[in-house]
Formats: sequence, C-alpha cells, structure tokens
Amino acid sequence: MDKYECDLCGWIYDPAEGHPDSGVEPGTAWEDVPADFLCPLCGAAKEDFTKL
Repeated sequence: MDKYECDLCGWIYDPAEGHPDSGVEPGTAWEDVPADFLCPLCGAAKEDFTKL
C-alpha cells in the first residue's frame, strides 16, 4: 500500500499504521480513508495529500 504526504506540512500517512486517533484503523488503504479526513498536524484536507 502506498504512503501519502501532506503537501502543506509534510506529515506522512502510512497505511500500515493508519491513524486511530482519527478513526482510521491500521491497514486502511488511502482510498478507504474517509473523504473528510484532515491532516492531524495542520488540518489540511485529504485532497492536499500526494502519493509518495
């Protein structure tokens, strides 16, 4: 599964880790992350992420 980087702050979403604090369980592919997901560091929207 691909990792995605926030274009604004550089935080990286790693599907192996997910982001349980945002309700995204480990093993969740980026495509399955909810559309209203926000970067936990800067609050950027999901569309502000780029595949690494």
